[in-house]
Amino acid sequence: MKSTVKFLVLALLLAAFVSACGSSSQAAPASDKTYTEAEVLAAFEKGTCGTCHSIPGVPNAKGVIGPDLSDAAMAQEHLNGGSYTGSAKTTEEYIRESILKPDIFVSPSCPTGVCPSGVMPASMSDILNDDEINAIVSYLNGLPDGAYGASAAPAATQAPTTGTDIVRDPADLPAPIGDREPTTVRLDLEAVEVEGQLADGTTYTYWTFNSQVPGPFFRVRVGDTIEVHMKNSTTSIMNHSVDFHAVTGPGGGAVMTQTKPGEETMFTAQALNPGLYVYHCATPMVADHIANGMYGLILVEPEGGLPAVDREFYVMQGEIYTNGAFGEQGHQMSDTTKLLNEDPEYFVFNGAVGAITDQKPLTANVGETVRIFFGVGGPNFTSSFHVIGEIFDRVFDQASLTAAPLTDVQTTLVPPGGAAMVEFKLEVPGRFILVDHALARLQRGLAGYLIVEGGEAPEIFNGTPSGDSGH
Repeated sequence: MKSTVKFLVLALLLAAFVSACGSSSQAAPASDKTYTEAEVLAAFEKGTCGTCHSIPGVPNAKGVIGPDLSDAAMAQEHLNGGSYTGSAKTTEEYIRESILKPDIFVSPSCPTGVCPSGVMPASMSDILNDDEINAIVSYLNGLPDGAYGASAAPAATQAPTTGTDIVRDPADLPAPIGDREPTTVRLDLEAVEVEGQLADGTTYTYWTFNSQVPGPFFRVRVGDTIEVHMKNSTTSIMNHSVDFHAVTGPGGGAVMTQTKPGEETMFTAQALNPGLYVYHCATPMVADHIANGMYGLILVEPEGGLPAVDREFYVMQGEIYTNGAFGEQGHQMSDTTKLLNEDPEYFVFNGAVGAITDQKPLTANVGETVRIFFGVGGPNFTSSFHVIGEIFDRVFDQASLTAAPLTDVQTTLVPPGGAAMVEFKLEVPGRFILVDHALARLQRGLAGYLIVEGGEAPEIFNGTPSGDSGH
């Protein structure tokens, strides 16, 4: 029994290692070359191995999806056992074979139960070259004795970096549906991994739906059938998927959309319940995929649609866990230890610092009624959503559109994976600040602007500004 358990652990270890670090069908056997620490760490970083695994001596490699890759000597027991079907004769060959021929090592069991089809990423021979695979094999073959020190040398200060704009404009959402009969609506999603602009001088590798954070805002009506097409870019390293909270069915569609790079999956589902729902990637480690930007909202309008308003906006809150401290420039990697400890460096609206302040603020006019579709991707923190200087006339709490709304609300709680719809009329001009009223998060990037233009209304608000209030 112990031997069987060890084999399953080892099989999962090696198969999951492949899922994080990729494979190459052309990698050459290791030579006598000695790899430097920098070369080895660069190979692990390029393969994003630490996303799923804890690897001794490799900074930020604290993943929990795959087992700890700390002792490759376990391979010898499998080699000597009767269940091994590969061709390796040595531990080093065994490790290499697990990268080149992962199907030999795939276990039927994953940490969360039976492995769903397609949960392991496809071959990444275009990502890791022969030399990088050799560096990884050489290092793992030397564990545990050959592990680098517990703390690697601190990274040198980086120069400012520039990346792609990943911010979704809060005004980027489809028009109301109105009163129509149910129909079939096609929803197209593509997982794209992109080096995006997190803050001034700071970039981050986002995992996105359709190259922006949050993903596209979808709008259907109750009774519609949604036909979801989930693509994964050929440039992706990881598998990706989607879980719609609006879907009634296992995994919200995630069981049908575990999608390898370069492939496409599809499923259909009927929208049974009206409401405003989160969707997100649901590929292990789910929290990691969400923290990297893979979340969005879908509105299921009730029969007859929603009451008309002058302007609608789409805002989502999330956290980002970087290895560098808040404000540190250069390209930042994700830090799994901080993620698991729920210790983010950044809190953001729509994906980045300044996303809806300097870059793409909300704009409206005095006398208009606005509606904000607000959601929390998370993955860990509840939002106390508040607009400084305004009062919500109506709050559709927990995004329930069939219950009577709350009225005259100052702040509303929205949990991770949850949403709310708020409405209010604009009586006076000015700059109104969107915040999470856990206000320390303001200092970590979490703010937005609603800029309202129009005539003054001294009977409602009057006085002389006193200094720089920041509003």
